[in-house]
Amino acid sequence: MTIKFFANYRQITKCKETGAPAQPDIWALLNYLAAQYGDAFKKKILTEDGNDIAGDAIILVNGRNIRYLNWKCTPLCESDVVSIFPLVAGG
Repeated sequence: MTIKFFANYRQITKCKETGAPAQPDIWALLNYLAAQYGDAFKKKILTEDGNDIAGDAIILVNGRNIRYLNWKCTPLCESDVVSIFPLVAGG
């Protein structure tokens, strides 16, 4: 499984891309990544109570936003590419 990080997630993880063992779903993957990258990553990607994905996180699986799939229960497989972005605003 390939994980791509963008913007401040890239700053926290100190990498653009990494591999990860296959996880059953997005929720398991995010908890795996939080264990790998520590509290800074966990605080950014999860809600304050740690029970959901932060509202300002955009997560794509093979280019499809998990908001339109099964959210944190979106299933994953070994060949998936997961991209993690922050919500961006500008003008």
